[in-house]
Amino acid sequence: MNSRTSTSTADTAQQGTSRMSDPAALVPELKELSGWLFRATGNRSVPRATIGLVHLRAGQIVGNTYLTVMHSANLRKAGESEERIAAVASWRDAPYFTEAERVALALVEAVLLPAADGERVPDELYAEAARHYDPTALATLTIAIGQVNFFIALALVGKPLPGKSLAEQWT
Repeated sequence: MNSRTSTSTADTAQQGTSRMSDPAALVPELKELSGWLFRATGNRSVPRATIGLVHLRAGQIVGNTYLTVMHSANLRKAGESEERIAAVASWRDAPYFTEAERVALALVEAVLLPAADGERVPDELYAEAARHYDPTALATLTIAIGQVNFFIALALVGKPLPGKSLAEQWT
């Protein structure tokens, strides 16, 4: 990163705005698309807590503070314990997650992290996910991973500020 980029990012943060104009104002269809994604993942086939854990882990994986803070806050509001929220980053050895949640976290990692052998979602992981989730739930979980990936691009490019509502900070 050059000093010019560093300075402009710091200036944007001090002004309390993201570096992108409101994408929903620029592309009005975004609100409808976003609503449909939330409805699709809200069909109750996968617990909201599981979807929230997956979304938090995705924010951590891509190193985006806005997503990590937002999804942590959402989980907190939904009644998740601080132990579970804090342990998402190290879920493999944490005692706080069900087997189904562990599979969901493994699945989001498989999608977002490159695999050494080139296959991101091996048959064994898919089979384990299918053991814990019926076909509708597995499709919903897959859509939830796609949903967070959709918003990752907006978070990384637009760089919204953590802890502020989007309405307060679009440039």
